[in-house]
Amino acid sequence: MANHPSAEKRYRQSRDRRARNRAAKARLHTMQRALEEAVSSGDREKAAERLRALSKALAKAASKGILHPRTASRRISRLSRKTDPVTTA
Repeated sequence: MANHPSAEKRYRQSRDRRARNRAAKARLHTMQRALEEAVSSGDREKAAERLRALSKALAKAASKGILHPRTASRRISRLSRKTDPVTTA
């Protein structure tokens, strides 16, 4: 356990940040699952809407440092390709 006041503060800060980051990542996983459900069911409108929302959320997570920007970009790209056959068919 931390003994110095500055170390105690760093512990509190890192604990709070970890909780915030885990919650954000859990939201992203839930959104991705919902998108993949829409794609598998063949619902074009719902898939396009969820892809838009998920892309925005991934970009926001990257800008806040929750995800690496290239990771977010790669996920957006892969999900777009996965969704594309549904939206263009």
